[in-house]
Amino acid sequence: MSNEFDIAIIGAGNAGLTLAAQLAAQDNPPSTVVIEPQTVQQRDCSWGLWALDPQAKQLAHSIKGCWRRWQMIDDTSRVVHSSNEYSYLSLSSADYLLDCAAQLRKPVSLIEDSVKALHPQQHETIIETEQDRFSAKTVYDSRPPKIAKDGLRQHFLGWQIYTKQPIKDPDMATLMDFRVDQSKGLHFVYALPFSDHHMLIESTLISAQVQPPAWYRNAIECWLRDNNIEATEVICEEAGVIPMDTLATEPDAATTSEPSERSEPKPLIATIGAASGAVRRSSGYAFQHIQQQISQLAAGIAQGNMAVPTPISSRLTAMDEVFNAVLRSRPDLSVSLYMDMARALNGDQFARFMLGQATVNDWLRVIAAMPKGPFIAQVAKQVTKQVVKQLSQKLPHA
Repeated sequence: MSNEFDIAIIGAGNAGLTLAAQLAAQDNPPSTVVIEPQTVQQRDCSWGLWALDPQAKQLAHSIKGCWRRWQMIDDTSRVVHSSNEYSYLSLSSADYLLDCAAQLRKPVSLIEDSVKALHPQQHETIIETEQDRFSAKTVYDSRPPKIAKDGLRQHFLGWQIYTKQPIKDPDMATLMDFRVDQSKGLHFVYALPFSDHHMLIESTLISAQVQPPAWYRNAIECWLRDNNIEATEVICEEAGVIPMDTLATEPDAATTSEPSERSEPKPLIATIGAASGAVRRSSGYAFQHIQQQISQLAAGIAQGNMAVPTPISSRLTAMDEVFNAVLRSRPDLSVSLYMDMARALNGDQFARFMLGQATVNDWLRVIAAMPKGPFIAQVAKQVTKQVVKQLSQKLPHA
């Protein structure tokens, strides 16, 4: 196999392997290599999303659970949503990625290796790996993004368990149960019953500081005890950290070099997926945004356009930034913000809102349910920040 490619994709997750599969399906695929150090089984985890029936049918082979009803709970109330249009799905990442890998064909290939550094040249980028060296005209990097040191994160640890007694309401997904320790940040339990005796429970915290694994495990054990659920077996454990803030943009010395001569165009090295900002900052959901970005990118590549589409609109990102700023400045309001938002919407509206497809009416309902003072204060801060930034760019520099 030649080590020279049109495209190199670093990382074989949702973004990387979906792009490879869509390129392989084209009539005249560009020569492409996907470089990933781990097998899909080693990286298996649960992905959550809302989907209409046609998409749910397409993803059927990867679905671990499907719910038409979901709930959010705090110390005093419960909000239950149902939908005839949308289902809440839990996917096995391993099953989804195995299906993508099975669709690859020459000249698109997947290799098990680890990227050490990228070296941009005049007409290509040299990709140095643990075992080899490759070159590509275009590089799409889907590795997990760097998060600013004090950036807001959604971090979690979860167990899949078998239970001794039948699970109550196995047709109901619990998206957020806030009846847990709130001393370390906005904390909730996420619980998905896959059957009468099989479920996923995750202790999820939204804060800048990640806790030791024992903290999340203790939270799960307390939640199980408080809900009279006895686990007979912990099948597996999964953990992760999702960015909900501005990503760190400082260049990594190991992956950059001096630019080529100015007369020559630099080879394209671009991020895709979560690293490109395809995560909703107010919720942490990313699957659908990544899917949309990659479909648009693959269509562009077929027409010779290698530019990566913006995964989430700047307007939606700005709104999410204001929401997160209120979360950080008024932690006493955190639980009520999510609960009030859920109360303001019905099931279909809630699903659209979480998908980033909310209508004007959906937004008006949410805005009307929010406390006005904290949001006005944060909007004013954001506007002032932008004005100062623009003025500083216009002022002459010494």
